[in-house]
Amino acid sequence: PIKPRTKSMPKILIVEDNEDNIVTVQAILGDQYSFSIAKDGETGLRKVIEEQPDLVLLDVSLPKKDGYQVIKEIRSDERLNTIYVVALTAKAMIGDREALIKAGCNDYVSKPIEAEVLRSVVEKFVKVKA
Repeated sequence: PIKPRTKSMPKILIVEDNEDNIVTVQAILGDQYSFSIAKDGETGLRKVIEEQPDLVLLDVSLPKKDGYQVIKEIRSDERLNTIYVVALTAKAMIGDREALIKAGCNDYVSKPIEAEVLRSVVEKFVKVKA
């Protein structure tokens, strides 16, 4: 069940095609955030435009449009280009982080997702108001 957004509850859009990763992210971040889900890049981009979330957690390997295409379109749209985007990727090869940052991501979390890493990266960009 997706919680309704309140002023004090930041909205995170999870763009991820793997159900286990979606459940993991939600379990790690808990009920301090409201979540929206997209399982492919096209839907993810549409939801970024419609919902203007506080943060996007963006898988790189997605059906329909990959993460690189999605981030490129977000950054080229002046209505969206201030939204924080963190890449979620299993592609943790040397140079990948730099390539994702250069493409427009604000940061990067590698899979398998480590709870403390994800929490600290999310908290760096999205402050939960008490």
